Amino acid sequence: MNIHQQLLERVNLALLDKLSREQINSDVAQIVGEILAEEGEALNKSERTALSNDIVDELLGLGPIEPLLKDETINDILVNGYKTVFVERFGQLERVPTRFQDERHLLRIIQRIVSAVGRRVDESSPFVDARLADGSRVNAIVAPLAIDGSLLSIRKFSKKPISMERMIELGSVPPAVADVLRAVVKARFNVIISGGTGSGKTTMLNALSSYIDERERIVTIEDSAELQLQQEHTARLETRPPNIEGKGEVTQRDLVKNALRMRPDRIILGECRAGEAFDMLQAMNTGHDGSMTTIHANSPRDALSRIEQMIGMSGIDISPRSARAQIASAIQIVMQIARLSDGKRKMISLSEITGMEGETITMQEIYRFKMTGRDDHGNVLGQFEATGIRPKFASQLLDHGIHLDAELFRPHVRIDGP
Repeated sequence: MNIHQQLLERVNLALLDKLSREQINSDVAQIVGEILAEEGEALNKSERTALSNDIVDELLGLGPIEPLLKDETINDILVNGYKTVFVERFGQLERVPTRFQDERHLLRIIQRIVSAVGRRVDESSPFVDARLADGSRVNAIVAPLAIDGSLLSIRKFSKKPISMERMIELGSVPPAVADVLRAVVKARFNVIISGGTGSGKTTMLNALSSYIDERERIVTIEDSAELQLQQEHTARLETRPPNIEGKGEVTQRDLVKNALRMRPDRIILGECRAGEAFDMLQAMNTGHDGSMTTIHANSPRDALSRIEQMIGMSGIDISPRSARAQIASAIQIVMQIARLSDGKRKMISLSEITGMEGETITMQEIYRFKMTGRDDHGNVLGQFEATGIRPKFASQLLDHGIHLDAELFRPHVRIDGP
């Protein structure tokens, strides 16, 4: 019995775009009932409903993974060939029974995703970054690079961005540090958010951006649009890959240069990966204060080293000392985000760049998360604490009319939230 095939023969596919999902659901359910009666198949009401939903997902959505996309407890969907699907829930990976009919079925779903944003994936261009309509990030890689079947990775983003208040509730950021971060953003300091893959850098960037004044013009630049800024005056830019002839590529560096001509108050770069680092630093040093970006690095010091390497990738002939001077002049704050071994994501360090001493960028840590052990369920135990260093930027905040209580920086005082 191939109900899917019989139904496709009876459905007028040309009308699908003109009908509401509710109407399509109703029509499909009716046709499924007719086909089951003709085939002499007996299904109960819940089985019929599940079958109808599967068919509608195949017609309009992303087939077998559509229910996973609707499940708000799932953060990542990882497809390893048509037979194997894993998801990440609450920071832990688990296998689910979801599967595709065959490799062709999986490829068809991948093509549906990437074609919706004007991208392509085939033998000549076997991997691609794309995004879904809700902003979820997608990476697909197919044969010949994927040996055991096409690979599809989807990083889901909440339809409602996580606010700083919610991050405080989750214990990702203590209230005292949130107060300092609000002051840092209001005073238009340049911020780097550093962390590993899946540590929550984009989530933190979204939360931080909520402190930006509604009257400011923001330009965002990303490879795949993920940021969900709430400000009305936001201009969103996205890169473009080369076409089938290898032409027409627009890189993040091109967009950063163009953004400088768009009269931005702040530039937010989704992720700094290569030569655009130099142009971003130039923007931060020439009147676009309050700009922000994320970077893959395992520590604040490592983040600065990576930026220095990226400047080298720009092709600009600049000495290492001059590059470091640019970094020290442009960036004031480095936040380190991490996903702990129990799956929870936390800010583990907040540091201030204070200048240069000889050939070295000087930096001091203001807050840190100190891990103390684990409980019986494997949850990481620890506490946030101030290092006791009063940041140099405290006096700069006063120039902006922002006063921070000295108690926020008292040494070895726990500042944990809930």
